[in-house]
Amino acid sequence: QLQASGGGLVQAGGSLRLSCAASGSIFSIADMGWYRQAPGKQRELVATITRGSITNYAESVKGRFTVSRDNAKNTVVLEMNSLEPEDTAIYYCNGDITSVSRATTLYWGQGTQVTVSS
Repeated sequence: QLQASGGGLVQAGGSLRLSCAASGSIFSIADMGWYRQAPGKQRELVATITRGSITNYAESVKGRFTVSRDNAKNTVVLEMNSLEPEDTAIYYCNGDITSVSRATTLYWGQGTQVTVSS
């Protein structure tokens, strides 16, 4: 399972740090990522990171957001700076998790609300 935390209310221009921790009988985790869904919109990619820390960002967050991970702790972090009202959404983490039984499943966290006021 994945557990996300760190959302909240912040003023435009502010910063937030989202964390996501995987738990359970984990053998390894391949790609991890963050997605978001604003009211009335489809879920969209924010950032992804491979096990080797190769990153990919949505154009709208490049230069403002940074994704990182700790493979030893099975965690992924999204540092968000220069936040804009348009960043308001529920943020979800996900991960391709291989269990000790060698079954691979894409898991999603429960979502954490980020609200940016103008």
